[in-house]
Order: sequence, then C-alpha cells, then structure tokens
Amino acid sequence: MAQKTLAMRLLEGKKVPYEAVTYPNTERDATVVARHLGVPAAQVFKTLVVTRERGKPILVMIPADRQLDLKLLAKELGEKKLQMATHQEAEKLTRLQVGGISPLALLNKGFQMTIDASVREHEAIYVSAGEKGINLKVGVADLLRVTGARIVRATEGSE
Repeated sequence: MAQKTLAMRLLEGKKVPYEAVTYPNTERDATVVARHLGVPAAQVFKTLVVTRERGKPILVMIPADRQLDLKLLAKELGEKKLQMATHQEAEKLTRLQVGGISPLALLNKGFQMTIDASVREHEAIYVSAGEKGINLKVGVADLLRVTGARIVRATEGSE
C-alpha cells in the first residue's frame, strides 16, 4: 500500500486499531471481495448511498450477502420514501468511487450514518478504506463509536 487513506488516518488519530487488507481494485462486488479476503460475506459490509425527499443522504452499511430493504429502512427512520442513489449520484454526493465509499472517509460531511442490525453478530467487520482495492477490518464497537452510526433493521432477517 503506497499511502494511507483518509479513513486510515482518521482511525489512527482516534487510536482505533485496524487491519488494512487489499484485493484487486477492479472488483466492486462485496461478496467477491469477501472471497478474496477469505472471510464470510456476512462480515464484509458495503456502504450504500440512499436519498430521501428532504434532507441529507443516508449512508447504509449492510453485509455483502444481503440486499437493502428500502421500505424497512424508511420505516425504521420514520421516512416516507427512500431511494437508492445511482452509481453516478453516489459518486457525486460522496466524491468517492463506487466500490470505495467509506463511512470513515465521510464523517462530518452531513450524511446520516446507519448500519444493519446484523452487525451485532460480529466483533469486527470489514468496511471500505475509501479507495477501491482496500478494506479495513475494524472492531464493531470502535466503528460505531467513531461513526456514530445508528443500528437499524435495513435488511430482511436483521433483528
């Protein structure tokens, strides 16, 4: 790894331990990334950008092996209607490439941070480092503390 990403520097500044792992930066599918890393897909969390009728977009972290349920998320957040951002919208809103969108690189940028309730099943998860080809293994408690993410039911079967 040539240089540290903003997400890595942020974690180091907050004295949060992490492990950086790499995979081919041409890969965007989080389940394939999990295979490259040799870990269960349920432990690799992808960060999705969701827009609402009014207000700032929402970042939703969900496991690679699950699909976002927009109706469930809207109910959890008390929103009428939510919509997945297109790849183009997500990149414009975050200024990061799809496949490299990291909640850690977007702190204090006005996004509401949420994470699927299935995160409770893990002590540590993998999230993007803010650059395609690099994920960070971070303790769940640390990730929640640093991002302020709200635990929500965002996928079918999450409790």
